[in-house]
Amino acid sequence: MAKLKITLVKSTIGRKQDQIRTVQALGLKKIRSVVEKNDTPEIRGMINKVTHLVTVEEI
Repeated sequence: MAKLKITLVKSTIGRKQDQIRTVQALGLKKIRSVVEKNDTPEIRGMINKVTHLVTVEEI
């Protein structure tokens, strides 16, 4: 299964509460924090909701 490397590149300050919760659910806390997740439809949906805050690389 493919993996995704997700990096938080913008702050969640001033964002809608659902976007903040989505970033937290992905496991991202501070700017430039990185997590690796399996490439599933659920994770892709979460990334799609906060594309303006994160960068994604396939591993």
